[in-house]
Amino acid sequence: MNKTEIIDKTIDFVKSELTKNDAGHDWWHIYRVWNLSKTIWNKENVDMFVVELWALLHDIADHKFYDGDETIWSKKARDFLWNLWVDENIIEHVVKIIENISFSKSLDWKKEFNSLELQVVQDADRLDALGAIWIARAFVYWGHKGREMYNPNIKPKLNITKEEYKKDDWTTINHFYEKLLLLKDKMNTETWKKMAIERHKYMEWFLEEFLAEWEWKK
Repeated sequence: MNKTEIIDKTIDFVKSELTKNDAGHDWWHIYRVWNLSKTIWNKENVDMFVVELWALLHDIADHKFYDGDETIWSKKARDFLWNLWVDENIIEHVVKIIENISFSKSLDWKKEFNSLELQVVQDADRLDALGAIWIARAFVYWGHKGREMYNPNIKPKLNITKEEYKKDDWTTINHFYEKLLLLKDKMNTETWKKMAIERHKYMEWFLEEFLAEWEWKK
């Protein structure tokens, strides 16, 4: 089976796996991250096959939908790629990226694995967590979880630990301060830092407008 056939089968697999996900973690999120990843490959010296596989498989078993279990994700990806007879070294690289890609992993004191492919796909995923689309994703997801949109009596938790992050108990607006506004300074590649800054500015503008309207200042 050639690489194009493997990518096509991966797309079909991912679409079937994500049919019950909320609109913030559905196929279209995957599609955007996949497209972002593909636009960067010619500017960074990466193995594009690894990048595409990860971009497509990166949300097939997000721990948020599996009671915090971080092992299902990599197991599903490994089993799927193994059944397509993908080279074992490529499978291991994709799995290592999966195991080390998340924002919560960046809260650990040590980094267990790194590669340029990881940096590229991490930036692509983070870009989809910035700007107008993420604002829509955030309200969809926390509405789905039954969280408050905003509560001025609940202050953001700054400098959160991995354990606090995984509790997933914040209000939607607090999540901007606890994660989203931190992402632009965590970008790896020069290619995407400028775009991250622009999307960051848009979120700052949105928060200013939201809070002004909430307090009847406009």
